[in-house]
Amino acid sequence: MEKHGEEEEFVGFSYDVLINFRGEDAGNNFVGHLRRELGSEGINTFNDDRDMRIGKGLSLALCEAIEESNIFIVVFSENYASSTWCLDELVEIMERTHKNSKQVVYPVFYHVDPSDIRKIRNSFEKHMTAHENEIGKESQRIQAWRSALFEAASLPGMHIPTGYVHQQFHYKIIQSYFYLILNFES
Repeated sequence: MEKHGEEEEFVGFSYDVLINFRGEDAGNNFVGHLRRELGSEGINTFNDDRDMRIGKGLSLALCEAIEESNIFIVVFSENYASSTWCLDELVEIMERTHKNSKQVVYPVFYHVDPSDIRKIRNSFEKHMTAHENEIGKESQRIQAWRSALFEAASLPGMHIPTGYVHQQFHYKIIQSYFYLILNFES
C-alpha cells in the first residue's frame, strides 16, 4: 500500500489490477485461478500473456499497462528473482507508485518468506548473485532491483506458506482488493 511524493494528475485507470509474477512458479495454477476469481467479481485485470516479451526491455504496451493500472498484485515466489523481466517490471511498478498515490502495491508471498526477499537470502540470494556476476554488483540496474525488492517486500500483503491450498487465499486477496479500493480511491 505504497503512497509517495510528487503526484501526477489523476485521470483514471484502464485496469483495476495488474499481476506481476514469475510464470514458472505461480503462473498457471495460482495466478490463473486468481485472474478467474477477480474476473468473476467484475475486477478488470491486465493479462500479460507474455507475448509482450520481445527484446531485452519492458515493452511499451506493458509500460502503458503499468501506468494505467490501479492496483499491482506482486506475487513473489521461489524463482521470482531469476527473471530480469520480473525485476524490471517491479522497478517500473514501484516507480509508478511514487508518482501516483492512487496506485497501490499489494505483495503476495507465494511459498516464500518475506524476510528472504528483504534480506536477499536463500533463492533470492542465489538469483541476485547470478545477476551480479553477469552485469556487475554495483550496476544501477542491480541496485534498482534490490531497492524495489526491499520496498515491495516491506509492504503489508499476504503470505501463502508452502502446503496451503491456494484457493482459500484467492477470496482473501479479493477482499483485500476491495479494501484497498475503498481506502485509496477517496
